[in-house]
Amino acid sequence: MRTYQNITTETESAIGIITINRPKQLNALNKETIAELHEALDNFNKDKTIRVIIVTGSGEKAFVAGADIKEFMYFNPVQGRELAAKGQELLFDFVENLETPVIAAINGFALGGGLELALASHIRIASDNAKMGLPEVSLGVIPGYGGTQRLAQIIGKGRAMEMILTAEMINADKALNYGLITEVVPQTELITAAKNKAQKLMKNSPKAQSFAIKAINATYTKAGFEVEKDLFGQAFDTEDFKEGTAAFVERRKAEFAGK
Repeated sequence: MRTYQNITTETESAIGIITINRPKQLNALNKETIAELHEALDNFNKDKTIRVIIVTGSGEKAFVAGADIKEFMYFNPVQGRELAAKGQELLFDFVENLETPVIAAINGFALGGGLELALASHIRIASDNAKMGLPEVSLGVIPGYGGTQRLAQIIGKGRAMEMILTAEMINADKALNYGLITEVVPQTELITAAKNKAQKLMKNSPKAQSFAIKAINATYTKAGFEVEKDLFGQAFDTEDFKEGTAAFVERRKAEFAGK
């Protein structure tokens, strides 16, 4: 089995398990991690002995605590839009449309791109210490990996508006109440719960499940995702974005001018 730099993979009883393994960065997504996740997911999907894929993060603190801000803080609008488009193509749209069911086992912080990865997954369960949010507007940008679209689709426009515009995190219990996740378990039982969920999925027809995934996804228009990419890119040309990302890196409170 291939050795990766930023993730680990294993198989167990027809389940493929992918663990994002950047603990010092709280498993934040960078270009290399996105590329490795794409490859691992693609390999598991092509392996017909694998019936379900579980994605989780290493350690007990974070599933994925966002994207790597330093990687794009100096991008221009064109580069920003390309970042969103490439990321959606390689990972987030790819996960959503994968034929093999994907379970996100959220073991801590799922913020920004981390929550967007969970949103793209077919089923989401979380540990009782999990915190979820889309904090992008606190950086002077918007979610760019499908977050504005999938969050509203899953929990409704009103709650999505509140989460995105306040940039605040919600805990696992509130996420369960919102329908963002379907199950909350103790941290120590999360992977076992994900495997139990996988066992239930494996009782059914894999071909029918792949058809069901495609049919459910067909409900939602892709036009909104294009608008998100455009506006994500435009945000890179604002003073607020430059201030927000600089404040994040410098560990200070941002002072936005609304420009």
